[in-house]
Amino acid sequence: MADSYTEVTSQNWFSRIGESIKGILFGIIVIPVTIVLLWWNEGRAVTTANSLKEGAAAMVHVAADKVDPANDKKLVHVTGDAKADGPVVDTVYGLSVPALRLVRTEVIYQWVENKKTEKKEKVGGSEETTTTYTYEKKWVDEPVKSSEFQHPEGHANTGDLIPEDANISAESVTLGAFAVPEAFVKQMGNPIKNAVTDADLAKLPADLKEGTKIQDGAFYIGQNPKEPKIGDVRVSFEIVKPGTFSILAAQIDETFEPYQAKAGDAIYFIEEGTVSGETMFKNAAAANTMITWLVRFFGFLFMAFGFMAIMRPLSVLGSVIPFIGNIIGMGTGLISFVLAGTISFLVIAIAWIFVRPLLGIAMLALAIGGFIYMRKLAAASKPATA
Repeated sequence: MADSYTEVTSQNWFSRIGESIKGILFGIIVIPVTIVLLWWNEGRAVTTANSLKEGAAAMVHVAADKVDPANDKKLVHVTGDAKADGPVVDTVYGLSVPALRLVRTEVIYQWVENKKTEKKEKVGGSEETTTTYTYEKKWVDEPVKSSEFQHPEGHANTGDLIPEDANISAESVTLGAFAVPEAFVKQMGNPIKNAVTDADLAKLPADLKEGTKIQDGAFYIGQNPKEPKIGDVRVSFEIVKPGTFSILAAQIDETFEPYQAKAGDAIYFIEEGTVSGETMFKNAAAANTMITWLVRFFGFLFMAFGFMAIMRPLSVLGSVIPFIGNIIGMGTGLISFVLAGTISFLVIAIAWIFVRPLLGIAMLALAIGGFIYMRKLAAASKPATA
């Protein structure tokens, strides 16, 4: 059976008008939500920046070989050798590995549906939609419901994951004289591949041993790894080895927990290797800046989509002649982006004007400039009167 299907549907002009009018509700909802999101993001960025500044001023550098009670509840920076008192044990697969933590990843071989849609406007305002469905076999993180495919015939999925993924920590991990809490251990290091062996295969529980093989250092549950079948499962493992780590957190007795800054954020950082506290704060500040700009960009983008949805009926009305509809669509799209940009800058400027007046005033000026440009653009688009 072919693994590609194409459907062609048509929608008349009146139906498109109705749908575009419904889209106005989407825009009315999305625009206020994105305004709230942008405002919240600026508040979050300020809170994080102030918390990091507070933390950097309060940080105390301590040695890993001795716990000083005088530093209790203080924000401490410590670098030392992280060790585990015993191996990490995966009770499901009977795997025991000398490491700080063990990450188990399972994938299953399934049919996957891909969808591609192309739309073409016709004279008279109707729209023809061509949808192509393609099907391919892939390794995926979770079973796929083939019953929800557009064309499930010949693409039935079977099988399931055994116990799913896991992030397992060693029971007792220390960094010098300090005990590292499990929540911290689960975030330590970048896992590296841990290849399973025939000895590990022999230790598998009886219900898993049958039908399980080793392929490229992973357990393969299926008949033939070279010719995977739908429902086959592959289980791989990664570990974080003992080594040098740097921790920045509150010292509580002989262990750690997040440090609650008065500015609002809880501070705790864990990095592999010898990393200074100053560098950890610098990395956190850079991450805060990146997150802030990403939220700004997507907030602006969704706001623009909201305005486009509100103005969509105009381009549909003009699509009786496709060329006219396209021109109107381009115009409303441009106006939508200018509006979104103006409002986004305005929200961000007002949020920042109380924290960094110069930056806030500069952004407010940009917002006003965008508004003036939009007004001129709108005026220029009006037809000249006799």
